[in-house]
Amino acid sequence: MSKSVIVIGVGRMGQAHVKAAQSLGLKIVALVDRDAVKLRAAKDLLGLDDEVLFTDLDVALALKSDVAMIATTAPAHADLTIACARAGIKKILCEKPMAQSLAQCDQMILECNKTGAELAINHQMRFMDQYTLVKSRLDSEDFGGLSSMSVIAGCFGLAMNGTHYIEAFRYLTDGDAPKSVSAWFSPTDLPNPRGPDFRDKAGEIRVETVSGKRFYLEAANDQGHGMTVTYAAPYGHIMVDELGGEMNVAYRQAEHRAMPMTRYGMPVNREKLSWAAPDNVGPTAAVLQALLNGKNYTTGAEARQALAVLVAAYHSNENGHVPVAVEGLKSNEVFPWA
Repeated sequence: MSKSVIVIGVGRMGQAHVKAAQSLGLKIVALVDRDAVKLRAAKDLLGLDDEVLFTDLDVALALKSDVAMIATTAPAHADLTIACARAGIKKILCEKPMAQSLAQCDQMILECNKTGAELAINHQMRFMDQYTLVKSRLDSEDFGGLSSMSVIAGCFGLAMNGTHYIEAFRYLTDGDAPKSVSAWFSPTDLPNPRGPDFRDKAGEIRVETVSGKRFYLEAANDQGHGMTVTYAAPYGHIMVDELGGEMNVAYRQAEHRAMPMTRYGMPVNREKLSWAAPDNVGPTAAVLQALLNGKNYTTGAEARQALAVLVAAYHSNENGHVPVAVEGLKSNEVFPWA
């Protein structure tokens, strides 16, 4: 018997969530949005019946579905997650950023723990080729493990897309905990593509983990193109053009691995890899399948850590760019992230 699913939100990502659930053979029993016009437009695009359209969340929750997929903007994430958990739904997939404050993250995690609900946040990197390929190479003897990850990107928002990379770094380092964060934000905010109610900082973040690994993100408001990532390891580099779907790999020949790190120009082996550009549906379906399986998805606690890094970056920028500790960081401050 197929699992029943309620999808909340009918924007671009909500439609992707519906398609992801359908691709896994799950039954959409409710599509929820307060805007009836948007609901009907999405219904026609997705081939759904009128009977699954709801503008009232409480009525939809009364259907007692197996899975809830929350695809709204961030201001509603905490309240919707808590409502779904209290309604008895045991599998909840929520969009990122997880919430607009660390306190909201804690409330979501607490309520899911109390009700026995599993909470997954839709960070998808562990299912995407540009990260799984990188991880397999970095973890090999050819490279000797990740030392640093550097992201140069267009002005894509430190919350909207930056948190994806913070979580990717956590995945690539096998959960090496962030120790400290420094940040330098762009002096002005650009209009947010999600609307005037939202603001998302641009600028630069540096993270150092407990073991000394480094993460650098440069996405300032005078940068308008691309997502390029360089991974540095003891014996080589991996350079990835994420939008172009290309990866250039260079690593020391095996007979030269024992040479000192100061010998940075040793003979290398080179590789070039490519992959098909992903859409939002396939990776979301992979996260949903992992949630249904009960393992290998980004948990609420892990997604909270990504937001803790971002909150620490705000504190660093406001206090002279000094490093800010991440462990134990708590904050009630609400940020206008989308």
